[in-house]
Amino acid sequence: MITLVHFQTCLSEFAEKFDKLASKYDHTIQHSAELEAVINDYSRFVTDQDNKAAWEQLEHSELEELDSLVWQLRNKSAQCVAIMEKYRALKLENGDVQIADYFKNIEECIDKEFGSFHVTSDSNVLLVGSGSFPMTPLLIAKRTGAQVVGIDIDEESIRLGQKVVETLGAGLKIRLESTLLEDLDYTREATHIIFSSTVAPKYELLDQLHALTNAQVVVAMRYGDQLKSLFNYPMRETDSCKWKLVDMILRPDDVFDIALYQKA
Repeated sequence: MITLVHFQTCLSEFAEKFDKLASKYDHTIQHSAELEAVINDYSRFVTDQDNKAAWEQLEHSELEELDSLVWQLRNKSAQCVAIMEKYRALKLENGDVQIADYFKNIEECIDKEFGSFHVTSDSNVLLVGSGSFPMTPLLIAKRTGAQVVGIDIDEESIRLGQKVVETLGAGLKIRLESTLLEDLDYTREATHIIFSSTVAPKYELLDQLHALTNAQVVVAMRYGDQLKSLFNYPMRETDSCKWKLVDMILRPDDVFDIALYQKA
């Protein structure tokens, strides 16, 4: 079993690597291989069952610096995932379609996204935090024929994402927009809404969505608790007058789990 000291050292080293690699992004693919290797290592680290005991021991140690380190890791790893998606989109422009281990893991998660709340060709799906390589819209639209809209506050991500859709999803019902939930008319039409696990204010946005959505909407909240919280923003309590938790899809080998919500 990994020792607590070694575990803490690993966390600090990952934080340093993420900080360094995030600062290197220059809108080219120059540092893509280095970042991809670190993200793949980190994905394996947070899904490694051998690390769970060390995390639980560290979590109960009540060290003030731990909270700061965990928050840094969440923010920086989320930033680096966004950058890695940009690298992948830029590579696609150059004809490179190889898929990193991290992306393979995410694609496996998408198949289990809504549990028994199936997406069909009549569904209207909204993804909050679509990123530069919008795998979720592409896979959902291709497999179900549903209409999918992705939004992201990063304009570069939307621009790169649109090129990816044009290349890999020609003819599919996919639209990407750089806009806010409250400014999107489609929000009221959505039957299924997905929150990316790396969207920091997702529970604040979920609260806001109650007034913007129809009565039958199903929300899939990607999250990570315990060890996975190092790579995801964790689950939080919701206003019981607005949203009820109707299912949890736990995937030990995947980088995030999924909480499904419907209106109370």
